[in-house]
Amino acid sequence: MIELRGVQLDLPGGARFTYDLSVATGVSLGVIGPSGAGKSTLLHLIAGFLQPVAGIVELEGVDHSRSDPSQRPVSMVFQANNLFDHLDVATNVGLGIGPAFKKSGDDLGKVVDALDRVGLGGFEGRRVSSLSGGEAQRVALARALVRDRPILLLDEPFAALGPSMRRDFTQLVSTMQKEKQLTMLTVSHTPQELTDLCDELAFINDGTITARGPVETMLNGSDNSDLRDYLGHPAD
Repeated sequence: MIELRGVQLDLPGGARFTYDLSVATGVSLGVIGPSGAGKSTLLHLIAGFLQPVAGIVELEGVDHSRSDPSQRPVSMVFQANNLFDHLDVATNVGLGIGPAFKKSGDDLGKVVDALDRVGLGGFEGRRVSSLSGGEAQRVALARALVRDRPILLLDEPFAALGPSMRRDFTQLVSTMQKEKQLTMLTVSHTPQELTDLCDELAFINDGTITARGPVETMLNGSDNSDLRDYLGHPAD
């Protein structure tokens, strides 16, 4: 589903990011690592918000290395949710369908269904500015659902939520991922919260993926010294 081969990005100041990654259909992969290591950069390369200077970004067997984000089989949920406060919930979700969204017919039906699925049935007319942080993130997830793309990227979606909201949102996302068999990448600064959400973890350090494996192995039994230092595990 996702194949990155020799993907390289150079940023002003000399920062270089290089990725080789393969994620099979329906796999939920958590992405962890120190701040600035390249976690969000990886997601932005897959989504098309950044263009590599070298390498191949292949999605569903198609080379999307130079494709516009709108042409990629990808939806993305950001930490800041990227909602429009002056618009109502239905319009914010509907923009996931397209800029020509109309509050009628099939388009509105898709929005209502998506909101029901994330537990916000009846919120169509609410202003985003009136929502709690957890509700706003659910709206962002509903917008991703109406796009109906097979790849879902989550960039620290839990960061602004309290413990209870984090737990509820994690359970919701996990259910959606399994029901729709989404291929999902989730960036988090709190690896332990990915335990029930992800099949595997990938550790990024200094701009490249240096370790990957099952969640429990990565969190408790990895022999990668940088990962152990990041997790605060003492050396044997």
